[in-house]
Amino acid sequence: MKKLLLTFFGIALTTMSFAQGNLSVEVEWTNPKDDIDNAVATVTASGGTAPYKYFWESAGTDTTSRVSSGITEGLPQTVRVVDADGNEVEKTFTVPMESLEENFNGTFKPIVNAVGSVLLGDPFAALGLYDNRVRNDDGSFVLNPNGTVKTTKIPFIVVWLVLGALFFTLRMGFINIRGFRHAIALARGKYDEPNAPGEVTHFQALATAVSATVGLGNIAGVAIAISLGGPGATFWMIIAGLIGMSSKFVECTLGLKYRNINPDGSVSGGPMHYLKKGLAEKKMGGLGKVLAGAFAVLAIGASFGGGNMFQANQATKLLGNEFAIIGDNKAYFGIILMILVGVVIIGGIKSIARVTEKIVPLMAVTYVIAALFIVGVNITEVGEAFGSIIGGAFDPGAMKGGFIGVLVVGFQRAAFSNEAGVGSAAIAHSAAKTRHPVAEGFVALLEPFIDTVVVCTLTALVIIFTGMHKVEGVADGAVLTSQAFGSVIEWFPYVLIFAIFLFAFSTMISWSYYGLKAWTYFFGESKASEYSYKILFLFFIVVGSSISLGAVLDFSDMMILAMSFPNIAGVILMSGDVRRDLKKYIADLKAGKIFSNYSNIDEELQDDKG
Repeated sequence: MKKLLLTFFGIALTTMSFAQGNLSVEVEWTNPKDDIDNAVATVTASGGTAPYKYFWESAGTDTTSRVSSGITEGLPQTVRVVDADGNEVEKTFTVPMESLEENFNGTFKPIVNAVGSVLLGDPFAALGLYDNRVRNDDGSFVLNPNGTVKTTKIPFIVVWLVLGALFFTLRMGFINIRGFRHAIALARGKYDEPNAPGEVTHFQALATAVSATVGLGNIAGVAIAISLGGPGATFWMIIAGLIGMSSKFVECTLGLKYRNINPDGSVSGGPMHYLKKGLAEKKMGGLGKVLAGAFAVLAIGASFGGGNMFQANQATKLLGNEFAIIGDNKAYFGIILMILVGVVIIGGIKSIARVTEKIVPLMAVTYVIAALFIVGVNITEVGEAFGSIIGGAFDPGAMKGGFIGVLVVGFQRAAFSNEAGVGSAAIAHSAAKTRHPVAEGFVALLEPFIDTVVVCTLTALVIIFTGMHKVEGVADGAVLTSQAFGSVIEWFPYVLIFAIFLFAFSTMISWSYYGLKAWTYFFGESKASEYSYKILFLFFIVVGSSISLGAVLDFSDMMILAMSFPNIAGVILMSGDVRRDLKKYIADLKAGKIFSNYSNIDEELQDDKG
């Protein structure tokens, strides 16, 4: 009997070993051709001992799921299957690229990942300066659905932008606070100089720059920030917006100071010019030329991508979801959008400014009134809403991302939205009619306040007051915001769609001017040079509306962020000059040497005692 039992167990162990040794995995996939990054893979495991666990590369795919979606065509993917006895098999596969869009996306994705590892990478965690793994209250690690440890990160580009803004705030003696009333007076036209060199008024320059920054990021981006960092991200978003005002002041002051007035009265200005000329005055001409050239290249790429194709693509997508006629005829909608933009930009900055000075107030008032109405209807939630904002800002476990995580999410959204430190706004403000560069710097500091402190904050409040930040499973930020608006009045999402279209349209016409000035910096101010750029810009509107470019858009969007590297580096070197110019401007104001017909300067502006 004993011998029989031993024989039985031996056979059983042999069978189990045989089964374990033959754990095998097969992967099948489907690839719908109507879009990119939408391949679906299914794993079939056999042999071994069930149940199996599936460890996909996608952090959002659960370990119990045999199916993973949202796979990028053309890039190798790996799935690891583990059976109940711990045996595992790893399988690498690649979904073939079939359409032209998939080939573009698959080719650019590795480039985007490489650039993103620099711009959005976390050198502090890589150097071991802090532990970026997220933990539960009991000290255990928070896991993603695919079994990997959830991490938070401090992107280098965010640190660069925020530290730059903080430096300028301190260097200029908190000009963002003490100069606010004077900035309002200037923007309202109180000190306009109709006969001064330039092409547009203070308000028109402000409207053009604001129209370039107030866009889809204020709607979709804020919703994503709240869903990732919780309500507390709103607090840090506001703080970042406030200090970003100082960055705008410095860079736009320099834009006016070093602009070129062409023989026909037109203006060329911006970082390309102040980096080259300003640093040359400091005996750093070689560095200035390199920084100016780098900025111009990045600005051209950014104008075609983030300032054009991305806006056209997202506007077409959002409108197409609501109106089938647009969704089914994307190319035709792109042509219509191209014509609308072309009619405006063909006339240059004066034409752009005439449109933006009307569109910006219209879209701002429309959006603000709608948002305030939503907040008003939910006013009983005010205590809980603001409590969650303040409490969440300092909650060490906010949305399981930790205090650092929620702070970074808020700072990142603000920095990416208002473009303070990027230098783009200096191009628009360079065209203002004024003899006083510092005066235009004051006007410019209002932009982050409007973009971030007002518009982004209102978006956040709508989401928080309606409780939509608690809703799970909504990955699209624009959809989340739309649902928040629709939770009160069902037709309110159409108001949002109207605002989105205006945001996208105004961003495109403003960025066309930014890109044009960077283009002519390289290729000259001739009419042929200008028209060649405008034709290219209009062509890319149709491209952006018609096809999904995925990684191509991500890459060009990153160019906007990369513009901050040469810009902030140069502006820091010239910040001492701006501080001296600011002190002289304030002294001249108080002495009545400029704007002498106004007597309430002391009420508008206080001198820096530091």
